[in-house]
Amino acid sequence: MTLAWYGHLKFKEYEWGKNLGLLQIILISWGMALVEYMFQVPANKWGFKENGGPFNIVELKTIQEAVSITVFITFTLIAFKDTKLAWNHLVGFGLIIAAVYVIFKKW
Repeated sequence: MTLAWYGHLKFKEYEWGKNLGLLQIILISWGMALVEYMFQVPANKWGFKENGGPFNIVELKTIQEAVSITVFITFTLIAFKDTKLAWNHLVGFGLIIAAVYVIFKKW
């Protein structure tokens, strides 16, 4: 979803993307998101405890958020090179990753 939601912000830097309208950007983004859904939906289905997988629904969502924030940070540093992550961004992202520990910890 990172590419679909934020990738279009770079379209204007390419000749083919300079004159795209909002509807065109939406359709392109939906196409990119479709690819992710083709992986995410089966992963959730097969990973869900009630379907024989090892994770409950909260754990599945936690994994998704941790992967999403990791991909977002990587994408931002590569695609938006002029964007700098400040200490508060890193602390916030770190707290999200710490949530993974808390949610998966067997108390």
